[in-house]
Amino acid sequence: MARIIAVANQKGGVGKTTTAVNLAAALARAPKRVLLVDLDPQGNATMGSGIDKRSIEDTICDVLLGEADAASILVRTPEEFDLLPANIELTAAEISLMNENGREQRLKTALAPLRVHYDYILIDCPPALSLLTLNALTAADSIIVPMQCEYYALEGISALLDTINALKAKLNPELEIEGVLRTMFDVRNNLANAVSAELTHHFGDRVFRTIVPRNVRLAEAPSHGQSIVGYDKASRGGIAYLGLAGEVLRRQRERDQAAKTAARDSKETVA
Repeated sequence: MARIIAVANQKGGVGKTTTAVNLAAALARAPKRVLLVDLDPQGNATMGSGIDKRSIEDTICDVLLGEADAASILVRTPEEFDLLPANIELTAAEISLMNENGREQRLKTALAPLRVHYDYILIDCPPALSLLTLNALTAADSIIVPMQCEYYALEGISALLDTINALKAKLNPELEIEGVLRTMFDVRNNLANAVSAELTHHFGDRVFRTIVPRNVRLAEAPSHGQSIVGYDKASRGGIAYLGLAGEVLRRQRERDQAAKTAARDSKETVA
C-alpha cells in the first residue's frame, strides 16, 4: 500500500516541483514503485519528468472532474516512474469544483484504487493554499515542506502549520509532517544558517538531515526534461536528492518496525 506524500508550501519558488520530481526519480532508482501526481496548473512537474504538457490529451483535470479514470491517463516517464500529468486546464477544474459537494475529497477518491500498485505516491502542489492543495492534503498521509532558509519563510511555514492543524481537525486526522527540507541553501549566508538553526530547534528530527544546496546542474536539469538523478547524479544536487530518498526510506522502515512491535505487544497483552 502506497504512502502518499504531498510536497507543499504556499510560498512560491522554494523548490516544491524540483523536490517532487527529483525525489520521485531517486525513489524509482531504489528501486521503488513510484507515482508522481502533478497538481499544479503550470505543469512544471510534467515537463520536468520529460513529458510535453502541450501534447497530452487527458490530464489530472479530467480525473478531478470525474471525466476519466486515473489509471487510464497514467504516463510512464523516461526515468521509470509513473505520472499523472497536468497543464493549464487544471485551473478550470478548480473553478468547476468550487461549489461541488465533497470537492476536497476528489483526489483521495481517485488515488484510492492506485495505492496497491505503488510504494510511494508523491503530489506536487501549487504555490497557494487553494482547493487543489486542500485536495492534496486530504489525500496525503504526510507532507514534505521544502523551504528556503530566509526570514519570510518562517512566517510562511507558520501559516501552513495552521492550515494543517485545521485540516486535521476536519478532513484528515492522520495527516503528519514527513519532514521539513532546506532548499537552495548557501552555507556562506549567515541568515540562512540562523534560520536553519531555528528550524531545527522548532521541528527537531522532523527537519531532514539532507540540505539541498544551490547548484547549477540542478537548475539545468528541467530544461532537458530530466531529474538531477538522470542528468547528473554525481552533482551536489544529485547527491542531495539521493540522500533525501534514503531518509524517506529509512523513516518508512522505522514506521513499519514500530507498527510490527505495537501489533506484537497487543497480541501479547490479549494472550
